[in-house]
Amino acid sequence: MDLTPTGAAASPPGPAAGASGGAGVSLPEPRRLGPLARLAPEPMKVVLNWGRRYSLWVFNFGLACCAIEFIAASMAKHDFIRLGVIPFAPGPRQADLMVVSGTVTDKMAPAVRRLYEQMPEPKYVISFGACSNCGGPYWDSYSVTKGVDQIIPVDVYVPGCPPRPEALLQGILKLQEKIARESLGERYGAARPSAAALTSGLLQPPAAVEGDR
Repeated sequence: MDLTPTGAAASPPGPAAGASGGAGVSLPEPRRLGPLARLAPEPMKVVLNWGRRYSLWVFNFGLACCAIEFIAASMAKHDFIRLGVIPFAPGPRQADLMVVSGTVTDKMAPAVRRLYEQMPEPKYVISFGACSNCGGPYWDSYSVTKGVDQIIPVDVYVPGCPPRPEALLQGILKLQEKIARESLGERYGAARPSAAALTSGLLQPPAAVEGDR
């Protein structure tokens, strides 16, 4: 494919092209997502955020009774599909939003983290119910995680035990307002955390016992 510019509207040749008498053009190196998003015109950011906020595929991580309220919110009476939220994604790799509803135990925490990491960016999390927010009535149990935000970042907290479907609708609206204001350049411009930082809060498997082999 010929990349030589033609016409007056073409970009000026780089140093390498000038030295070779205009025979070719030195293409600029690809920029990262952060600088490009900051340089994008404001109407383009509005369109991109509008598309994300009204096309949220939901991965429901139902762990206890709050999951029933999530199902009620997706049925005909409340029908959060009218808000641009599509329930029951085939899996985490096809989801934009994870709704954690129910009691997160220490044994379940690594699975929650693993499925969250399988979701593509940009991804969002709603903590639905008191158990998911802080452990709820089981906060002093030896086996209960004191909130799902101990293992994954949470964007919106929905209180209640269990919350009504209307509360989940309000949480979705709050998340959509947050998406409308966000900038992908600020979100992804920073350096990604190291592998040690990602696994620091996870539970480690018990060491093998000599007699179990």
